[in-house]
Amino acid sequence: MASVLVVEDDQFVRSALIRHLSDASHTVRSVGTALEALREVAHFRFDVVILDLGLPDLDGSEALKMLRGITDVPVIIATARDDETEIVRLLNDGADDYLTKPFSVEHLSARMAAVLRRSRGSGSGTGEAAPRQVLQVGGLTVDPLRRQAELDGARLDLTRREFDLLAFLAGRPGVVVPRKELLAEVWQQSYGDDQTIDVHLSWLRRKLGETAANPRYLHTLRGVGVKLEPPL
Repeated sequence: MASVLVVEDDQFVRSALIRHLSDASHTVRSVGTALEALREVAHFRFDVVILDLGLPDLDGSEALKMLRGITDVPVIIATARDDETEIVRLLNDGADDYLTKPFSVEHLSARMAAVLRRSRGSGSGTGEAAPRQVLQVGGLTVDPLRRQAELDGARLDLTRREFDLLAFLAGRPGVVVPRKELLAEVWQQSYGDDQTIDVHLSWLRRKLGETAANPRYLHTLRGVGVKLEPPL
């Protein structure tokens, strides 16, 4: 069971989603605009948000960016748009998954289950039991069970995906991890654009106080992969 926010302005679709999710024993709240959605996530805790793109007050892609500014709740995009470039952009902007309308309730249920497994699963994103030991790489400390990370004793404010990426790499210090493996293990995707990884690496580097030109912990080997190792 999960707490779900449905953001959908089409009353017919909205009612159908509410009925299906409620029948599946989920707790459901629903709104029809982006601003209402932002108010909801600011005041209530949700396990997943189902977000329509064609909202009357603000395009859903802009709403997604604003949501990501205040919450790490998993977001499944529900859209009639099937342009691959836009789908990749939405994933880069923080969407966890997407569904192209029309979709069946069975399809929605399967996607929700997968997203919830990832968000409630291990910090490494591997689907295996979370390691109990705290990971230490130089001045970087990662606690997968508590989902906390510190750099030189200072707490890092990481999004859920940033933490998953950092924990996965910290569990393999000094090992070059291919981008394809990162997509499969951290994003749970069998395919995707390298830009998805680059965007999250850029955000993570910023919080670690480094840049791609002057790396301390995160090192990218062009055409090979990424590794995390302590500074010299």
